[in-house]
Amino acid sequence: MLYPLTFQPLFKERIWGGRNLEGLYHKPLPRQVPIGESWEISDRPADVSVIANGPLAGKDLHWLIENRTKELLGDAQPVGGRFPLLIKILDAEETLSLQVHPPAHKASELGGEAKTEMWYVADAKPWAELYVGLKRGVTRDEFERKIKAGEVADCFHRVSVKPGDVMFLPSGRVHAIGGGLVIFEIQQNSDTTYRVFDWNRVGLDGKPRDLHIRESLASIDFDDFEPSLISGTSSNGPGAIPLVDSPHFKVDVRHNDGRDCVHFAGGNVRIIGLVNGRAKVSDGKESVEINSGEFCLIPAGVKGTEVSFASDSTFLDIGLGG
Repeated sequence: MLYPLTFQPLFKERIWGGRNLEGLYHKPLPRQVPIGESWEISDRPADVSVIANGPLAGKDLHWLIENRTKELLGDAQPVGGRFPLLIKILDAEETLSLQVHPPAHKASELGGEAKTEMWYVADAKPWAELYVGLKRGVTRDEFERKIKAGEVADCFHRVSVKPGDVMFLPSGRVHAIGGGLVIFEIQQNSDTTYRVFDWNRVGLDGKPRDLHIRESLASIDFDDFEPSLISGTSSNGPGAIPLVDSPHFKVDVRHNDGRDCVHFAGGNVRIIGLVNGRAKVSDGKESVEINSGEFCLIPAGVKGTEVSFASDSTFLDIGLGG
């Protein structure tokens, strides 16, 4: 039988990364390199999460997909033979490239994978902001002119953010994360990104990083103007605060509302992502404790799971869409 599972994080060096995951979440980062991403739950061909707890420790997520599909996913199905979601924590010490992910109707034509995602702001400097969608009235012609002039950032809608803010990013929405942000990212299991502009900087190899102008222009939704933030910090009452309900994933946020405990009946795979505080996830036989910046996957076949969490704790409740 399966049980609540935790995984070993996979750390990714990025030119825009920093060391905040070490300070905030005590992640055992490799020394003296900027780490921009911690892949917390991943089933990518070259990056598969390894189980960290219990009797199955050492086996990986793809092994579960191949050998325990029904018990893991319930009535849901793998996507391309793999786990449907990719869960990350991002440390954007500096601004990321201005970019876009291809929508489903364009992805195969362009040789990529569609990617819809969402960002939950876990930590933010006072000046932190996101680049999301286009400024109202920007046309494709103007966008192309600004690319050639090196001024395409002028076309992006910019919004200041604070911890608890959320942005939904359907495929086709141009975007970038500004510096000074730590973000929990929930996305389709895809790793296709087309860069529009990279601030004229060089990559880790000392050379300019590739841009993907043709693919970007084919992917961008030029009718997507000034999208709004979603608030994850307030609610009209106790319980879950809905954040995103898309065909690919459903995400709520829960703050300790005095009950200190939440029960899940089972039947659907879900992931608990602890934004801050401490929590214990138990199915009555196996239990695991998680701290800020850690995730626990509860397989669909696990019944009667209890999540107990300390005061001042906040966690994301992540499930599959559809």
